[in-house]
Amino acid sequence: MALIFRWLVRLASALIFLAIALLVLAYYFASRSLPDYEGTREVAGISAPVEIVRNNANVPHIFGETDEDVFFALGYAHAQDRMWQMTMLRRTAQGRLSELFGERTVRIDEAMRRFDLYNLAVASVPAQTEETKATLDAYAAGVNAWLREVNAGALGRGAPEMWLFNHPVAPWQAADSIAILKLMALEMTSSLGEEVLRARTSLLLGNDRLKDILPDDPTAPLTSLPEYAALVPDVPSYSPNMRMAYDPLSPINPVPLSGASNAWAATAARSATGSTLLANDPHLGLTAPSIWYLARVELENGGVIGGTIPGVPAVLAGRSDTVGWGATSASVDDQDIFIEEINPDNPNEYRGPDGWEPFRTRDGIINVKDGPAITLRLRWTANGPVMPPDQFDLGTITPPGHVTAISWTALSDRDTSMSAVLAITKSRSVEEAIRAGRDLVAPATNLVVADRNRVALKVIGALPARDAAHQSQGRLPSFGYLPQNRWQGRYPYDENPVFLDPEGGILGNTNNKITDAPFPRNLTFEWGDTQRIQRWRRLMQAREVHTRDSFIEAQLDTVSYAALTLSTLMGADLWFTGDAAPVGTPERRRQDALNLLSAWNGEMNEHLPEPLIYAAWTRAFQQRLIRDELGPLANEYTHVDPVFIERVFRDIDGASVWCDVIQSAPVETCTDIARQSLDEALIWITENYGEAIEAVRWGDAHVATQDHPALGNTPFLEWIVNIRQSTSGGDQTLQRGTTSGEDPYPFRNVNAAGYRGVYDFADPDSSVFVISTGQSGHPLSRYYDNLGELWRRGEYIPMSLDPALARAAAVGVTVLRPAN
Repeated sequence: MALIFRWLVRLASALIFLAIALLVLAYYFASRSLPDYEGTREVAGISAPVEIVRNNANVPHIFGETDEDVFFALGYAHAQDRMWQMTMLRRTAQGRLSELFGERTVRIDEAMRRFDLYNLAVASVPAQTEETKATLDAYAAGVNAWLREVNAGALGRGAPEMWLFNHPVAPWQAADSIAILKLMALEMTSSLGEEVLRARTSLLLGNDRLKDILPDDPTAPLTSLPEYAALVPDVPSYSPNMRMAYDPLSPINPVPLSGASNAWAATAARSATGSTLLANDPHLGLTAPSIWYLARVELENGGVIGGTIPGVPAVLAGRSDTVGWGATSASVDDQDIFIEEINPDNPNEYRGPDGWEPFRTRDGIINVKDGPAITLRLRWTANGPVMPPDQFDLGTITPPGHVTAISWTALSDRDTSMSAVLAITKSRSVEEAIRAGRDLVAPATNLVVADRNRVALKVIGALPARDAAHQSQGRLPSFGYLPQNRWQGRYPYDENPVFLDPEGGILGNTNNKITDAPFPRNLTFEWGDTQRIQRWRRLMQAREVHTRDSFIEAQLDTVSYAALTLSTLMGADLWFTGDAAPVGTPERRRQDALNLLSAWNGEMNEHLPEPLIYAAWTRAFQQRLIRDELGPLANEYTHVDPVFIERVFRDIDGASVWCDVIQSAPVETCTDIARQSLDEALIWITENYGEAIEAVRWGDAHVATQDHPALGNTPFLEWIVNIRQSTSGGDQTLQRGTTSGEDPYPFRNVNAAGYRGVYDFADPDSSVFVISTGQSGHPLSRYYDNLGELWRRGEYIPMSLDPALARAAAVGVTVLRPAN
């Protein structure tokens, strides 16, 4: 027995030693790709020495003789810190993820091949200005210089992920950067998903109740639509979902998680400092690392600092010493679904306005890791690419003998959006920035811009021109052969809405409605916000003059106007009612919860129990309202719509009928449903977060889920690559933290302001910014999450263009010298 014990000890010791050795070896190979920020390198592609000074937050400050040299160095810095992220963005646009991830991403690749974004990007290169083409070439040369350095120096393949997903990395090209911009346009649009959901709901409910559950902005006039069943006959009233579950590698977001943002500005008259102020926080999906990367570039016409996206040679949100700019999603209806009839005698033809027309076709091949290659027959009609029924649930709204084609502004082979964002980066005044926006195609955005004297908001991007006689006004899929349904081109840029130096001295946008123009000049029916704007207006009106700090306070505000409204309506007949009940009973839990909510100010603070009670209550309430009418389709309504619930409680146009359960004999009231849903919510909370209702925390549920898209669900590695943080805010707060809406963690924060910036032009160097993770994409780097805790606490780092401040505590200075 002693001998066996000794051998067991030796075996255990050997296994422990082997495990430690493997860990050390893995760390060694992974750490080889950590970049050295200090030193001098000789590179081909620059005309004079370039200096990359990385300040104490690892933000690169780039100084060079020419703009091309500076953008070369930006490409070099992006590649140093985010090479894996850049290659994944490019692969996504190309539809080549399955070469690395196998069957998991085939459907994603298929969608990208059918949109054909990468080939459209290649075709768009000649359409750029000469200055932009030179910048793209210089940037690509900088990325490729780092790739050569990785190969020559055996620097761990450039990123630790490359060891797990080994693949050759092609040299960077100009088209790659344009493709990433198109990819961002796809991530920020939701029109296609909204059309499908509206059509599916119309098939079940008709239009009388559609206006309740999918309400327009309350300030917009009511519009009448044909029922989808009448518009497109022979579609079943309900078909099960056909699309794949959401994958973090996919750029196609569920409708509630499409892009959003806040941006506002104050004129000198409303600023305590005597010059203009601007704040911006774009909202995108949270990932590790963040999609944002902070950088300063010293151009020939002055320094520019702000948020960039790795792979794109431009500052997309930031400032120079004379002008600052930010953007919000304009919520433009930039996509339409067309139902195309197939010739029953020739499946290679579809019906056009003048008869049968041939599909334009091309074959594509998706190579799948550990599986056979898949050949796709890609088809296009005059309206756009044909999508199969299992993409976007299009099969649920398509009649037999038909296919669906997609029109989308980003499907342009002369997309000059890159020239536009580069020109905005180099602009020196409000007027120059607005002129620069003329070339933007997609995504359509509200450009908010301020120089030292003026502020403005201008809608930039292609706005599709629809016929006033369009059958569905672009809100439902429609037949593609009818001329009145087809797009008539795009509206002139000069006719896009613009607001310059408003009389009140403050302008801003939270994705709210910005125009009262009727269809077809209305931009959209589906404005992205009806709630945050109420809180923003109150905060702006509360002060006669504003400061940088008051703008920061507004940017970080966590009071939910919707929560105050809905909790009051839902609890109106429940406050302080009921008999005394012993501790631990459902009645007592309900009374305790109502007591908490009765004194609550609507603040979605991570340390409070009230936000969790409110969120769980409204979620359960909405599901009880719609489940009996919609059945399985209710699962598509993952997020609470405050306008819908308010319509129900106020019985607007008879909307209180939703409270009665169709299948039950009694007639339920809204008070009944409110009480039942509160009890249901409290049971769910106690099962998941503890019995003591007063001790639960919103932050335990509202965890910022900044996960690695490729490795976020990998056992053990997930503890290294994911960044999770307790956060305040919610779906309807200015400090927006959009919840997932999906069980078992419906309140996780998955979409938020990955970049925040506030600029004061009375003292530009007092401006501040921050991103949600860190600058590096390397999980072993100390800069992988160094800014994340600041972001969570609502803190910022200085946004100075002073070279001395950057050098004062620099973590490294890289000097690039011409090779010859």
